[in-house]
Amino acid sequence: MRFKSSKVNEFRLWGLAMTMGGMLLMIIGLAGIVFDWGQAGRIIAVIFMAIGMISVLVSMGIYFWAGMLSTSATVIDCPECGRRTKMLGKTDRCMFCKTILTIDPQYEPVGENEPKTLS
Repeated sequence: MRFKSSKVNEFRLWGLAMTMGGMLLMIIGLAGIVFDWGQAGRIIAVIFMAIGMISVLVSMGIYFWAGMLSTSATVIDCPECGRRTKMLGKTDRCMFCKTILTIDPQYEPVGENEPKTLS
């Protein structure tokens, strides 16, 4: 089973992964200069530094997008943990206890003994 998180936290996770990946690529690129691989090392450094910089800039865009989504998110009280959490869309998960939340009765989770009916 894959652990799920709230949508805002998922966006932030991908932004962090892109930041760390970009920094790792830039560090790998520097190996071409540090270990003195000659002209080929400089070309490797330029390529990896450019790709790493693009990755960091994309992560900055993802963080900005998550921040803009977070400001317009619906704030509700989680019925399980009682903490205030942000919800994007019609369904989302609690940012703290990962409970599935919805404000639309159509998407409400069905109990274990109740048959699912489409209306």
